[in-house]
Amino acid sequence: MATANPAKILQDEATCPICLEYFNDPVSLDCDHDFCRACITQCRARFSATISCPQCRETCPQRNLKPNRKLKNIVEAARELTLQPGREQETERLCEKHREPLKLFCKEDKIPICLVCDRAKEHKNHTVVPEEEAVKEFKGKIQTHLKKLREEKEKLVEFQESSKKRSQENLRKTQTERQKIVSEFQQLRRFLEEQEKLLLARLLKLDNEIQKIQTENMNILSAEMSHLTELIRDIEGKYQKPASEFLQDIRSTLSRCEKGKFQQPEEISPELEMGLSDFSQKTVALIDTLRKFKDTLPSALETKRRESLGSRRQGAIAANVTLDPGTAHPNLVLSADGKSVRVGHTRQDLPDNPERFDNELCVLGCEGFTSGRHCWEVEVGGRRHWAVGVVRESVRRKGWISPSPEEGIWAVEWWLGQFQALTSPLTPLPLRRVPSRIWVCLDCDRGQVTFFDAGDEAPIFTFPPASVPGGRIRPWLWVGWGSQLRLCP
Repeated sequence: MATANPAKILQDEATCPICLEYFNDPVSLDCDHDFCRACITQCRARFSATISCPQCRETCPQRNLKPNRKLKNIVEAARELTLQPGREQETERLCEKHREPLKLFCKEDKIPICLVCDRAKEHKNHTVVPEEEAVKEFKGKIQTHLKKLREEKEKLVEFQESSKKRSQENLRKTQTERQKIVSEFQQLRRFLEEQEKLLLARLLKLDNEIQKIQTENMNILSAEMSHLTELIRDIEGKYQKPASEFLQDIRSTLSRCEKGKFQQPEEISPELEMGLSDFSQKTVALIDTLRKFKDTLPSALETKRRESLGSRRQGAIAANVTLDPGTAHPNLVLSADGKSVRVGHTRQDLPDNPERFDNELCVLGCEGFTSGRHCWEVEVGGRRHWAVGVVRESVRRKGWISPSPEEGIWAVEWWLGQFQALTSPLTPLPLRRVPSRIWVCLDCDRGQVTFFDAGDEAPIFTFPPASVPGGRIRPWLWVGWGSQLRLCP
């Protein structure tokens, strides 16, 4: 019985049962089975947070995925073992067909072969070199690739640092603006309080003067009223007397009647009226100015917000996106101008080319972007099932797809009453209102995608810088049943 190879056993234990490659970011389910995080995430139901184990079919919430650090260390050890031929196997590797040592390498088929294989018909006209020469050649190629990859990593690190510095500088600017606004409004509040106190004090002074004049006039009128009442009583008595008595002292009686005419007192002096009128005009002018300031303040803030939004979209090219019929799922019906898409009632008889989605109701834009800033608008129709965003050119088209950055999809969606970003896990988005039109803004140079509500230009969600890798990026639409999406001009 053949002795088990410990190195082979170690490599098998370090292999994911889904992708059959070494574990990448291994995680454990509640059932203790281990998988790559990206592989097991694909096993959840569409947009669901529950995962079904491919080995035992037990389900568990996606949030229960536990990183397996011990297994990760084992994987690293297995990788190191495969990279060091002296430690890879204790026994010499043999050809499975001829049981001879694998001392040669076929460059056409890129596989190790034995001396018998070299003489066989399938390798007769192939270029065959010694194993050591092939190792040297391919190590050189690997070193070249490693150098390029390290350079790309350094570029990303530099970009990350510069982005961090820009963010910090922008935060300092916003803090300065915040302090400026607080200071200016504090001064404005103090000014308004002082003006209020001054106007109320002047108004109180006018109140006192008017009250004083009113009191004085009432005293004068009361005295005049009493005098006239007494005079009327005396004259009425004189009027009732006989002729002999009536004519006595008639001169004095007539003189008293003439002196009894009432002289109306002046209620408010012209100076006081002018002061009151002037005060009223100044008060009206001040209140009118404050009202105008209050009315213009929201529009000024709106202008500031639009300027801020414009700075984020500055330099973006308005992309004239059309839909690619060669990528559309057979159930999707595209308009003749390639600007709108809806779900049809029957599956169309279309060629199953490699570019076409065969399971998900998706379609790509014809246009692809590799550099610069680009922006386009999609009319989504509000409370229907839909998703819009961008994808890598190489996004998987066949079978079930888990829309996430790991899959090469950066998008937002409305699904079953939930507005969310298609991250891993899903990110719920604050819902002021269901957007009817969405701007998709792609910055290829920064590797960033931002979504705006086209109705009020409010930002919805941003995938951070460097989250979208290099390569060709294309618009992506997912259409739910009963929905119709349209690319706006």
